[in-house]
Amino acid sequence: MKNLVKTLGSVFLMSGACALLPGLVLAQERVVESASHRFVEVADGVWFATGSGSVYTMSNALVLVGEFDTLVVDSHVTPAASRALLDSLSVLTDKPVRYLVNSHYHFDHAHGNQSFPPGVEIIGHEYTRMKLSGADGSNVLDEATFHSFSDGVPATVERLEQRAAAETDPARKAELQENARVQRDYMNAIQEIRPTPPNITLDRKMTLFQVVANGSREIQLLHFGRAHTGGDVVIFLPKEKVVFTGDMMLPSLSYMGDAFVDEWPVTLEGLKTLDFETWLPGHGPVMHSRDPISNFQAYLRDLWTKTVAMHDRGVSVEQASEQIDMTNHSANFTQIREPGVDPRAIRRIYQLLDAR
Repeated sequence: MKNLVKTLGSVFLMSGACALLPGLVLAQERVVESASHRFVEVADGVWFATGSGSVYTMSNALVLVGEFDTLVVDSHVTPAASRALLDSLSVLTDKPVRYLVNSHYHFDHAHGNQSFPPGVEIIGHEYTRMKLSGADGSNVLDEATFHSFSDGVPATVERLEQRAAAETDPARKAELQENARVQRDYMNAIQEIRPTPPNITLDRKMTLFQVVANGSREIQLLHFGRAHTGGDVVIFLPKEKVVFTGDMMLPSLSYMGDAFVDEWPVTLEGLKTLDFETWLPGHGPVMHSRDPISNFQAYLRDLWTKTVAMHDRGVSVEQASEQIDMTNHSANFTQIREPGVDPRAIRRIYQLLDAR
């Protein structure tokens, strides 16, 4: 596998469209690419992994390279995607993977667990083990979240193949054919999934120490409360001032179909207590500004209040999802262009209210 290393000079440490701040420090950003992944080194031996597009990965991952071993956070959306990640680690290190950490149980972050070799310890929250093991009597492959994202894949493949067949421009045709191939491979890979739970669990906190060249790297696994799921874990590196937030905190709005929406803002207060300069989301780019955390807390509180009002008036989930107006948050979340909220979020809030 080709090892492509790039050094991007004078990269500003800021997120997205943030304005240039006085005294902002310039940094060197090291990037390594494999056939399927792009790795950005945000601190010594701390690599932020994203898919390059040749394999459908759906989520980001974190790779911590030590003197004797490697730790990986999150295993992507399928065993095939996870195998591609494991194969890609050779462009970073020859040190074996010792630990896999699940930030939460959702399919796009944990359905590659089974691809990790025997002997790799899988660590996650107790709730994550319960969901992936089916100890609560459920099967994650039968749940609405998995189906809502996966059931449409065959139709996507068919649509892309039809568009490719009808396209006359050679470059665009090749692009559509490649997109169809990636989605077809993903469709086939879904059939291979066997939910694989963590074999080591935590409740509130676990600390690991990884030997590195200049001593040891402290790795804190922290659960601040229920949020995106009942078992969100953030991975905090105190010395490097880096935190991997999974889907508990994203640059954009996070999926809420399994969330504890009313508890989420309080849980994010825990994240704010950490001394970090860089945060790595489960989806999206490397982030540095803390402002999105408060913005998302405000959105969640407002959404909860507006949904409770609809619920109390007896408005149906479908009607509420069409009528709730969150455009007052559009300055912070550009995807909000008109009234309306994901019905899966509203259905979840109704479930929480009905259970009380």
